Amino acid sequence: MSNNTLGAFMEEELESQPAVWQRAVEQASAENRLPADGQRIAVIGCGTSWFMAQSYAAARESAGKGVTDAFAASEAFLNHNSTGRRYDAVVAITRSGTTTEVLEILAALKGIVPTVAIIGDTSSPIVDLADAVIGLPYADERSVVQTRFATTALVYLLGSLGIDLATAIADARSAVTAPVEPELLDAEQFTFLGTGWTVGLAHEAGLKMREAVQGWTESYPAMEYRHGPISIAAPGRVTWLFGSQPDGLDQDMAVTGALYIHTDKHPLAELARVHKVTLERARVRGLNPDLPRNLTRSVILDASA
Repeated sequence: MSNNTLGAFMEEELESQPAVWQRAVEQASAENRLPADGQRIAVIGCGTSWFMAQSYAAARESAGKGVTDAFAASEAFLNHNSTGRRYDAVVAITRSGTTTEVLEILAALKGIVPTVAIIGDTSSPIVDLADAVIGLPYADERSVVQTRFATTALVYLLGSLGIDLATAIADARSAVTAPVEPELLDAEQFTFLGTGWTVGLAHEAGLKMREAVQGWTESYPAMEYRHGPISIAAPGRVTWLFGSQPDGLDQDMAVTGALYIHTDKHPLAELARVHKVTLERARVRGLNPDLPRNLTRSVILDASA
């Protein structure tokens, strides 16, 4: 297999994001399946879906729509637990609809609190557990490494808040096909930063590169970066910021010698650009992000094990 054919599924999926996002915006405007404004909700997921939950939670609260907490499904303190927090509704994000931790929570919440599942595979078992289902089958993927499902789920959620995503879609059209600079292909290490709702994007960018490139990546809220992590910034390394820049961060980065990336492009488009960089970094290393080491499309745990 030549390096150009490695990650063929990922390439098609990441490049389709602008068109798929537009479809999600239109779907969100036509549906009303998410919890109402003012309701106290929890958003759960695993891996990439957890990071999208974080972004949505921050965006929903910032929009004044109600208290919104994000949890890794395995660590969620919800209504079914006697010591858990009480929520009016729970939203689960899962591409496959088969993730064990998510299914277990929805089964435990059945009849106790309303649940909504945002899924890629509309034939999965989760459709029988959730009270409402938001299906995004056109965003489902064959690659193990997620790109378009995660971003499309978030676009749907942000669109439901009334956020205009036209700029994100326009910016992403060039981001997903632009050539990758040699300094990004060769970089030793990446750190991703975010503020507000883009902190989840930073965590997701870091995860993408760990999964596909087996590389050293870190991610932080941008204001936390100068509280220690900036010490690893150096020539040959990259610090990439999504969203608003804290005052003086560019000046502090200049003295480190690291490549500092902060653009005026929409943060979602910048995440799509990271997807492209990740794919090409994997290819030059002879790695296949469609089938990364030690990973499967969905984590399904054997209860008897």
